[in-house]
Amino acid sequence: MYQRDFDAAQEFLLAAKNYWTTTMFRTLRATHIELMADVKDSARKTDQAVDALQTKTLYMYFAWLERHLQRMKYTGRYGLIPFHAERRDSLLETIETDCHDDYSPELHPKMRLPTYYKLMDTHQHPGGLWADEIAGFVYEFGARSTTPLMGDAHNELHRRFTDFATGEAEFSRVLDMGCGFGKSTLPFITRFPNAHVEGIDLSAPCLKVAAQTARDSEYRNVHYRQMDAQDTKYDDESFDLVTSTMLLHELPTEAVNRVLDEAFRLLRPGGHMVHLDFHIIPDEFRRFLHYGHAVRNNEPFMQDLAEMDLNAVLSAKGFENITFSQFAESKNIDPDDNDVWRFPWTVISARVPGG
Repeated sequence: MYQRDFDAAQEFLLAAKNYWTTTMFRTLRATHIELMADVKDSARKTDQAVDALQTKTLYMYFAWLERHLQRMKYTGRYGLIPFHAERRDSLLETIETDCHDDYSPELHPKMRLPTYYKLMDTHQHPGGLWADEIAGFVYEFGARSTTPLMGDAHNELHRRFTDFATGEAEFSRVLDMGCGFGKSTLPFITRFPNAHVEGIDLSAPCLKVAAQTARDSEYRNVHYRQMDAQDTKYDDESFDLVTSTMLLHELPTEAVNRVLDEAFRLLRPGGHMVHLDFHIIPDEFRRFLHYGHAVRNNEPFMQDLAEMDLNAVLSAKGFENITFSQFAESKNIDPDDNDVWRFPWTVISARVPGG
């Protein structure tokens, strides 16, 4: 496959996704508003409008495109999977697997991965992030269009979250849970050059990419380890900041609880926990689309997190100063007033007593 053919195909898919995100979303929302006006039974107004919307050709096409644009992105004729598979050897050569230095990730080849993690091809990524040694490269490229309207500024989301999460505070030991290929970890590395940052994930292929990025950039204040965020094996009170980005919605409810328990155990008195995920959904129309996205994008636990009473859960675990804040992934987005499809980004923040 020629590079130019791959680039052209992916650019076409991104343009189609942008059309879906803007024009189709706006038309669908206008249709929903019209249907709401037609419903006479005020007690079932929302349900009846959604039921009627699902019969519309526009909605069926909207849902079909959401599912199949993602499928084509990964496994189409010019998809990420065939493109990277053809370049397997050259990609693997960029990772210094035989180099055992301070940058080398701590990997556990015999580690038993959780059943939920292997159960489904999340995001329609064949084999998930664990089954293929080049999965980290595929995921890194795929993540560039998670927020399609941001284009080349897709990294801005992570920088903005780091600024939001830390404010003017200083931290000496930071843990990034579910760090993937290091995209979410990098802003903490650069924001706190004198701190020690740890990134953990279940995916060995992703961790290898993350570690190589640190090696290439000579970031000496970070180390990556293959660990389950539910049970990390770190000592108690090892960190003063524990964070994650888009991790919690990928976990079943019982795993979310264990991750939050683990964060509490790992934090020093007065330590902070900050997660960026999907929780505050502004209206029922967007909730309907969000739950549909969960099905169409193979994310079976997304709805569970949205409906979880996290305030009660965190309070029961002993956290204090619990806050939930809508988050703008771009400076051009107002979470309270926008007319495009977007994730319900939410910053979930809490503090361990003491300090």
